Amino acid sequence: MSIIEPEVADPEAEAAHLQNATATEVLRAGVRASPELRTGFLVSVTFAIVVAAGRLVVPVAIQQILDKGFTSEGPDWSFIITACVVAYVAIAVLAVLDRVTLLRLLTTAENVLYGLRTRAFAHVHDLSLAHHSETKRGVLVARVTSDIEVLAQFASWGAISWIVNLTLIVVSVIALAVYQWQLALIVVVVLLPILPAMRIVQKRQLRAYDEHRSRVSDTLSSISETIGGVRVLRSYGAVRRARRELHESIERQYRAQLVARFYFAIMFPLSDLFSGLALAAVVGVGVWWGPGWGMAAGTLIAAVFITNLIVQPVAEIGEVLDQTQTALAGWRKVLNLLEEPVDVVEPEVSEELPNTALAVELRHVGFEYEPGRPVLFDVDLQIDAGANVAVVGETGSGKSTMAKLLCRLADPSTGEVIVGGVDLRRVGRTQRAAGVRLVPQDGFLFDTTLIENVRFGRPDASDVDVMGAFESLGLGDWVQELPDGLATAVGERGDALSVGERQLVALARAQLADPGLLILDEATSSIDPETERKLGYALATLAEGRTTVSIAHRLSTAEAADRVIVFDAGRVVQDGTHDQLVAQGGVYGALHASWIGNTRS
Repeated sequence: MSIIEPEVADPEAEAAHLQNATATEVLRAGVRASPELRTGFLVSVTFAIVVAAGRLVVPVAIQQILDKGFTSEGPDWSFIITACVVAYVAIAVLAVLDRVTLLRLLTTAENVLYGLRTRAFAHVHDLSLAHHSETKRGVLVARVTSDIEVLAQFASWGAISWIVNLTLIVVSVIALAVYQWQLALIVVVVLLPILPAMRIVQKRQLRAYDEHRSRVSDTLSSISETIGGVRVLRSYGAVRRARRELHESIERQYRAQLVARFYFAIMFPLSDLFSGLALAAVVGVGVWWGPGWGMAAGTLIAAVFITNLIVQPVAEIGEVLDQTQTALAGWRKVLNLLEEPVDVVEPEVSEELPNTALAVELRHVGFEYEPGRPVLFDVDLQIDAGANVAVVGETGSGKSTMAKLLCRLADPSTGEVIVGGVDLRRVGRTQRAAGVRLVPQDGFLFDTTLIENVRFGRPDASDVDVMGAFESLGLGDWVQELPDGLATAVGERGDALSVGERQLVALARAQLADPGLLILDEATSSIDPETERKLGYALATLAEGRTTVSIAHRLSTAEAADRVIVFDAGRVVQDGTHDQLVAQGGVYGALHASWIGNTRS
């Protein structure tokens, strides 16, 4: 479902539309995606108009003093002093209102950024597995960080500048027309050619900055990959190659930015040129023809001051436009992300899962990550509550995909996944997380303490509960041996622990959660021999009282299971006990022979 346009039937078509959208279309889509913009916006604009009008206080005061305060009979000090006092009070009041207006606009901008960033971050977590498998991590990071950051920079100055400066130009032109309409017409005529020039530059600049934002995403992806894979790069002596590729990515970003900056370099002198011409035209025409039009000296000076109020924002237009283009390019990237369809839609009303071991049934399940490329074909399975099942198969056979469907990281393309007698599509996220837990292959840990990582399994768990989870798995002594026990910092991605130790923590996390259905996605694939001995008792204890589905990578896991299900090319080809399947031969027999061969070697 589209976040920005709920009524759009085809979000992918809308996203493609935004990819080629004009600046106006991006702005409209952005306003629809940011309801915070509409909160108090009219009041802020009204304040901005008043503040803009207040800039006319000094020119008007000068005109009144020169034309009325100095007469043929001499200075009228009473009038002059009164005009100065009134101007001073007006300027003081308007200065306060100016600060209030700026604060309101900044607050609105920060609210927009907060809402946009949190919605983008939440949307990334809601996207399908297919999207995450196809999209580089750095690109998604760029969307919720650097792309929104350029919006933050624009919101803190550029957006406010557009509102205040446009208001100031309109109010000043009207004021100049009131004093001398001929001069107002001259200013408009002189400045008018800036509009088509700005339009031409704006189109090209927006495309250039869109390309630049794409190159920024590529650079972040390269950096993320280079840092994340530093051990492999060093082990294989590929550091220079990685640096070369990173430098090439940075070079492409640099060249894209140069193109965008080229248009900024065009606009800056253009706006200065036309601003200077407008000011010169007012002074020259006013001096030459002003007396004939009945203009007094004070009026001419006021007209020059007002013209300066008009040309000042025009002179800034190059810088403001440059910042606007990069902001619109970043905004378009974020909006395109928000337009990505969410395949796994949570139900409005959730059904409850039984608080016990959960039976599993797959009814004619098919799944494809990409249209036309299925990875599961018409899978029918029934797993009794409390069973300990191992799922085996060659790489790419579909076993890990089935594990993801069981915890609803994706929905089947066809068929139904029934857990505890309930279609998983009708079970909400909270209820599903309480009843079904997946221990992934990598045993991911967050950069915090051991206890906080385990507490992800049940956020309200006490320290005693967390320690109890370890002890029930026979891992209490291991925890005591750690430098700070439960308070041990595990490091980023758990790097302070070994691969096997990270898996033990992941198992303790699952034990604390106490789900009715536990899915182990090759959770023992990276365990060293010493840790594997600890794991035997832990896994046996973990399986008690719940249904366990293990994506088996090792022979020992399949042998310990009550039942073995064999996948091949997206289909279930064998189903039975370990001994039965060894006797049958077939796919499982070949896998078993391979395991035995590896063990003996």
